[in-house]
Amino acid sequence: MKKVLMIFTAALMAVSANAQTAVTANKFGDNWYIGINGGLTFTPTIEGENATTFKGMAPNAGIRVGKNLTTVFGLALEGNAYFEANEKSSFSVSKTFINMTTVNLLGTFNLSNLFGGYKGEPRTFEVIALGGFGWSHGFGVEGKVNEIDSKLALDFAFNLGKQKAFQLYVEPAIVYGLEGYYDNWSYMNGFKYNLNNSLLQANVGLIYKFQNSNGTHNYAIEPLRNVGEINALNAKINELRADIEMKDGKLAANGRTIDELQAQIDDLQAALTACENQPRTPATVVVKKNLLQPIVIFGQGKSTIDAAQYASVEMVAKYMRNHPNAKILIKGYASPEGDPELNMRLSIARAESVRTALINRYKIAAERITTEGMGATAELSEENDFNRVAMFFDTTVE
Repeated sequence: MKKVLMIFTAALMAVSANAQTAVTANKFGDNWYIGINGGLTFTPTIEGENATTFKGMAPNAGIRVGKNLTTVFGLALEGNAYFEANEKSSFSVSKTFINMTTVNLLGTFNLSNLFGGYKGEPRTFEVIALGGFGWSHGFGVEGKVNEIDSKLALDFAFNLGKQKAFQLYVEPAIVYGLEGYYDNWSYMNGFKYNLNNSLLQANVGLIYKFQNSNGTHNYAIEPLRNVGEINALNAKINELRADIEMKDGKLAANGRTIDELQAQIDDLQAALTACENQPRTPATVVVKKNLLQPIVIFGQGKSTIDAAQYASVEMVAKYMRNHPNAKILIKGYASPEGDPELNMRLSIARAESVRTALINRYKIAAERITTEGMGATAELSEENDFNRVAMFFDTTVE
């Protein structure tokens, strides 16, 4: 019998684990309850000449504390006291008000949830099976009796209240004393389930279920997302992952570019350092007869001086400051393409533009500078770009 019960219990626990729905309020402090119960206890018929249908009726009362571990399986600790059993009871008569006490650890199995599933809140009516082992202590006339006991019960439960925080149940049960039994009116030792060493019990109980972390007094179903919403979320996740991978690629490319630029900067820095370490010599103007070496190059059709060309103008200004008696003739030229008359005016404007720069920017006396427009020429260079120039001549040098 014991092996059968153990196999049955293991099977129920396995089914319970497989039948669970995703629920809230499953923390350690959730799904605890406390309750009281009471009713009548009967001793079954003992065979013999004095046998009766029921022998010795006695009241009992108890308290139960438990926790539902899942919507199907739970554990409960229950203590019961049995009062004023008479001489017809299979238990010895006591001189005290309490005849016997029991303490049992019970496994609870909500058969309604096990076979019908949990719908988000308890049903109004449920059937719950209980079974377990404990310890009984009897206050007999001939001495105290202690033995291991076992309880099997079935609760017909009604969940009450708006939040179904209360549970009222009717419970038929049988409590076995496992360490002795009667056989033909003789007491026999042995660990055995035996009807001659048991109590039949009919109790009514009331349980209060404490509030859980989800705000209710029971399990609640986790809200489930529909397939379309899940697919949309997955698509968004994939999109974000692709975006991250693309940005990672850009970051890697930028990192390589930064490394290349840094290498160029290092090379330029090294070249600059090398130049700075070379001895410096003062700038000089090479004079070949009366022609000064610097020239000013102009853009096609322009007479304004580009910023890069002022270096040549500055060299001539330095030459004139170093030679205060020198006088300069500036000759302007134009390339041969285009209208000759327009090229003549353009060559004059180029020479005047350089003269104005020497006077206004470098403070050279105006009377030391003369200009002459030479018009278009192709004699200075085979490249037209090199024919759009202004040249300097020292008129004091033979």
